[in-house]
Amino acid sequence: MKYLFDTHAFLWSVFNPEKLSSPVRKIFHETKTSIALSVVTFWEISLKYEMGKLVLTNCLPDDLVKISDKLSFDLLELAPAQAAGFHQLPRKTHKDPFDRMIVWQAIQNKCTLVSKDGELNSYREFGLKTFW
Repeated sequence: MKYLFDTHAFLWSVFNPEKLSSPVRKIFHETKTSIALSVVTFWEISLKYEMGKLVLTNCLPDDLVKISDKLSFDLLELAPAQAAGFHQLPRKTHKDPFDRMIVWQAIQNKCTLVSKDGELNSYREFGLKTFW
């Protein structure tokens, strides 16, 4: 099974793992599981940190790359074709461009998106699978 963590799920796994659901915490112990993190997540974190909308405890956004490696996340690059094809994902109720790009990557890479954001379920009709 291939999972792609949403930004909040990644941040919770680093700073507040108790906020993750029990099934999500179990993913880290499954041997046949691929856990990915989009490079878009790092961009979102960096931007929100710089704007003062995100506070990180005892680290900078730059440190999160090494932390994700220690947690065994695979990094999912943003392929040019995915970036160019993003217009194909209709804008539903969810307007956040970072979340929508991560949704698009999950669909394109056939990953199950790990997210507590129930609004993202509106993208199931386009192939999104979610898990929480």
